[in-house]
Amino acid sequence: MFDSYKDAEGFKAASGYTIDGVWYPRVTKIVSIKAKPALLWFYGEAENYKAAQSVTAKSAEEGTLVHEAAEAILLGKEPEVDPSIQPAIAAFRNFLERNNVQTAPEWVERRILHTDHRYSGTIDTLALLDGKFGVLDIKTSQGIYRDYNLQTAAYIEALKNDFQHLQTRWILRIDQIQPCLRCGAKLRTKGGREKIKNGRNGGIPCPAGTHEWGEVQGVVEIQEFPYWQNDFEAFLGAKKLWEWENEYWLKRIGYN
Repeated sequence: MFDSYKDAEGFKAASGYTIDGVWYPRVTKIVSIKAKPALLWFYGEAENYKAAQSVTAKSAEEGTLVHEAAEAILLGKEPEVDPSIQPAIAAFRNFLERNNVQTAPEWVERRILHTDHRYSGTIDTLALLDGKFGVLDIKTSQGIYRDYNLQTAAYIEALKNDFQHLQTRWILRIDQIQPCLRCGAKLRTKGGREKIKNGRNGGIPCPAGTHEWGEVQGVVEIQEFPYWQNDFEAFLGAKKLWEWENEYWLKRIGYN
């Protein structure tokens, strides 16, 4: 793995934050040590590695557009939304209004730090939702994966002493699809890759190539995960493995 980095400074910049003169590994980098079956499946289905990398890069760019627009909205701004993600952002706005989600500028893109377990990160936002106060993490993936529980558990554990009324965490997935007007199948196009999920209209999907796709629609899906203690223990296990895997670079930067 260390061949991925040119030097120690490159490793530090890519893998963590320096806070008050001390370097801390980043939560998302630590969690990346865990195998991701859905991602492996995607690479296995791809035409070749280069094609898969191209889709991954473009998908990440689109996800960044959604995150940036969502962040601006949470900060009370009126961002200029790229037309390519307009349906997703419209659905996000509707979700916030419909559920009377409350947040504050100081809660958005907030840096977190755990000095005892030595890690850092940046949360999307803290929010008051359905009468509960918790961490709201935004994703633009095609599903809500269990991996996200490791990430958000680390966030809550780092924040619970500063926010003693912190109760829960949510994963909020923002996406967009095109429904088939005939059979109810859903077409998802992200990163230039088309993926069709069959509908349940009578149980009979349209024959291949005969779908009648409607307009692009925004999709919002939310799941709450109120219990994080076991997930945090799993995160610490992932951190130990990540430290083992990156022992070469960690020794070079004086991490101990």
